Amino acid sequence: MADAHPLPTEDEVLGYFERCSNWGRWGPDDSAGTINLITAEKRRETAALVRSGRNVSLAFPLNTIGGPGNWSPAQHFMRWGESYSMDYIGMYYHGYATTHIDALCHIFWQGKMWNGKPALAQMTTEGARSASVDAWSNGITTRGVLIDIPRFRGVPFVTAEEPVRGWEIEAAAAREGVELRAGDAVVVYSGRAAYHAANREAVPGLPPSPGLHADCMPVLKQHDAALLCWDMMDARPSGYDAFGPGGGLPVHVLAIVYMGMPLLDNARLEPLAEACAAEARWEFLLTVNPLHVRGGTGSPVNPIAVL
Repeated sequence: MADAHPLPTEDEVLGYFERCSNWGRWGPDDSAGTINLITAEKRRETAALVRSGRNVSLAFPLNTIGGPGNWSPAQHFMRWGESYSMDYIGMYYHGYATTHIDALCHIFWQGKMWNGKPALAQMTTEGARSASVDAWSNGITTRGVLIDIPRFRGVPFVTAEEPVRGWEIEAAAAREGVELRAGDAVVVYSGRAAYHAANREAVPGLPPSPGLHADCMPVLKQHDAALLCWDMMDARPSGYDAFGPGGGLPVHVLAIVYMGMPLLDNARLEPLAEACAAEARWEFLLTVNPLHVRGGTGSPVNPIAVL
């Protein structure tokens, strides 16, 4: 596979900034990014995909136990009396433990954020002035397409030595009999649970770590994907020193800063992969409903796929 599809050079990857850019596409003050691609017509078409009515959650339970990969565990405290009970939840949801969506104010590159705005000028102690998660306060409902890379490769999981490549996304979709369309949520399954079961010493997010190669981004841009949902995130090290120590997070930079495409991180995709295989179909209705946090850099979410 590697010989037939050589890795792009660092200069080629840096060229993705211009190639994948959506700056100005929806106006200079846009905060919604590629979610603009999900039109009312797209949602109506997506509703017709529901056949069996099977619901599948793509979220991990909130993890209150600290450890490798969960350096800031969620807090969950209880209070109760004779006639009531209530609880408190607090968390840093960015990272590699909590299922969450990244807003377009979450990642910067060389002082710029989504749409080319000066990043620090948009930040306040009360929240971001633009590109925050409340741009999606009406929720995200669209066609989801599962790209099952372990199934495509005939292996249990993706390895750090062979990251998910852009050509594989298209080839896996073709084998599944689905066509990527504008406004889709592309759901890339890499076999996170199986990988960590077989590699117990690996720490989520720290190199070497499996995930997506930067050359996936031109493919998602070409098909006008609205959302990338994934279980393993950026492959690390990326091999491109321009993005920082360990090769940085080129997919995060390209998706959020230049494409304006939200990332749904730490999705729990094993149940969805099993459901899609059982029904022999890899397209479904996907709903994602972020919390309505004014100025927020993202939100924990419980995405639901409906087959």
